[in-house]
Amino acid sequence: MKFSNIRGLYSPIQPTVRQSAEHVSYQELLPDPALHSFIYCYWSLKTNQPLSEPFQYRVVADGCIDIFFELTNPEENFVMGFCKKYTEFPLENSFHYVGVRFLPTMFPQIFKIDASDLSNRYEYLANVIPQTADFIATSFHEKLTLTEVKTRFDQYFSKLISQVTFNHDDRFYSALGLILQNSGVLNIETDIDTGLSSRQLRRLFEYYVGDTPKTFSKVVRFQNILRAKPSQQSLRENKLFYDSGYYDQAHFIKEFKNFYGVTPSRAFGR
Repeated sequence: MKFSNIRGLYSPIQPTVRQSAEHVSYQELLPDPALHSFIYCYWSLKTNQPLSEPFQYRVVADGCIDIFFELTNPEENFVMGFCKKYTEFPLENSFHYVGVRFLPTMFPQIFKIDASDLSNRYEYLANVIPQTADFIATSFHEKLTLTEVKTRFDQYFSKLISQVTFNHDDRFYSALGLILQNSGVLNIETDIDTGLSSRQLRRLFEYYVGDTPKTFSKVVRFQNILRAKPSQQSLRENKLFYDSGYYDQAHFIKEFKNFYGVTPSRAFGR
């Protein structure tokens, strides 16, 4: 797989906002085309009017690393690493968050940061990449539209990425490509033969993705089911979990709930 083709094979989604409060809106914007190989999207999560109570925002596992902050308080900005389960954020009853979602492997490539150092948590961005934290703190404010947010990020990342030397490890990216092409349904030990030992492969995945090839495959498999949007009936009748590499329905439900926070029937309830 070409280093630049991750986007063509993988489209991570965050579906839970569709089921969120009536007065909360979520929006994604594509970056400049020159950044498509690196950044999946810029996003906004905001209240359109104050809510009657605080809001619980659930983020599902998507294999990505995000930078995010509240537009009303850009001095406090964060990075969230690869997560192997869902995360819940208790928010106030009024907010406007914006973020940058990097495609798998791209945050460590751009910033030379070991992804496993950030896994399963979020951290103040100033502790990880202070220059970018400073840029956000001084360049954003609550009066900006999402289009203006996108323009500022486009300019910043275009300049930054033009100065980066990337590691195009063909063996690693071939292994990543096999996982994505097979929607995560493969045997890591026997189906990936790209010239790397299992130990080397694990080390590279932990550095560039944030976890093992096996865990990443599970997230890809889960994301593929989300994208298929199965109905409760098709979940029962088509035995989707077998086709997706699960042993049985109980295994499927347990893993899905770990990544999403609710059972498949609740997630896809019509």
